[in-house]
Amino acid sequence: MGLLANIGRKLSEDAKNVATTPVDTLRNWKYTVEAVQRGEVPASEVVKVAVSTILATVMVLVLLFPIYWILMAALSGSGASLYTSESFRLVPANPTLKPFIWVIGDLIVPGYAISLSIPLTDLAVVFNTPEITILDAANYGIDRPSSFKKFLWNSVTVAIPTVLIAMSLIIPAAYALSRQEFLLRRKVLFLYVLMTQVGGGLGVALLIGMYAIYVQFGINDSKLALAVYYAATAVPFNTWLLKTYMDGIPVSYEEAAVVDGAPPWRVVTEVILPMSAAGLATVFIFIFLTGWTEFVVAQTLLGTENYTLPVGLYSLVGEYSIPWARFSAFALTFATPIMLVYLFAQRYIEGGLSFSGMEG
Repeated sequence: MGLLANIGRKLSEDAKNVATTPVDTLRNWKYTVEAVQRGEVPASEVVKVAVSTILATVMVLVLLFPIYWILMAALSGSGASLYTSESFRLVPANPTLKPFIWVIGDLIVPGYAISLSIPLTDLAVVFNTPEITILDAANYGIDRPSSFKKFLWNSVTVAIPTVLIAMSLIIPAAYALSRQEFLLRRKVLFLYVLMTQVGGGLGVALLIGMYAIYVQFGINDSKLALAVYYAATAVPFNTWLLKTYMDGIPVSYEEAAVVDGAPPWRVVTEVILPMSAAGLATVFIFIFLTGWTEFVVAQTLLGTENYTLPVGLYSLVGEYSIPWARFSAFALTFATPIMLVYLFAQRYIEGGLSFSGMEG
């Protein structure tokens, strides 16, 4: 609970910082202007900071321009701006949310309404209250929404088992490699390093053989089998990453806990894991995104009913034409959770990649 409470506290702090950033920025500008007027801060320093900020902002806007381009293609309703620059406009002439409603239309079934009716069975009386309709896709001329809900559920049921299986192997392996001495330890470490370098390439090269084995056992269309494969490919690199992070935690913390009478399992759960929060968060994010975004193996193994979001997005590509507006809306909806994860997890990723348990 200490680890989860620590992560929850940091997430709440991040959300609070994001919400208060505009106010804090304005307050800092005000203090800076006043300090310049009093002569406490040289105007040249302020100019340097301002120029650096403007250049950084321009760079960020350039990097984000492809996302903006895709957004405009989705809002245009036709998506013509994706394949011809002549159709591109900073703001579409007639913007529409219809492609996005098509994407999420099956999350809120056309004609479905949330009702506030409360049945009182004990009194055999039902008080009918007005129904509140959040969104009716049929009002926008959409009678066949996308299968986004199915793809979303498939991605969730692949990504979560991937994380659970991989973390159950990575955490004890990383701790053992970091803290324990055992027979052939150096050989195992060498094997992990080797697999981090060539594991991805071997996975692609052996895809055909793996597919044949999965078909032989009748699990080629199993989401759990796909999750096991993802977890297996994620174990080497992430174990080495977490092990390297744990190496930076001083042994004196464990020794102090042992002196206080803590058993080994409490040393791990109450000392090592809480101090490895940044490393654990980084590994968790990497593993989750593997299960959430991988395309090649999912497209090879899964059948139509079990398509994940990346494969579902690819299924929009037709033989002769592509609905670019819907494709763009689907891609942005699929990518939004990933962008939010990176936004709030940036601090953990930076700390987890610092290779020191005393960071983050």
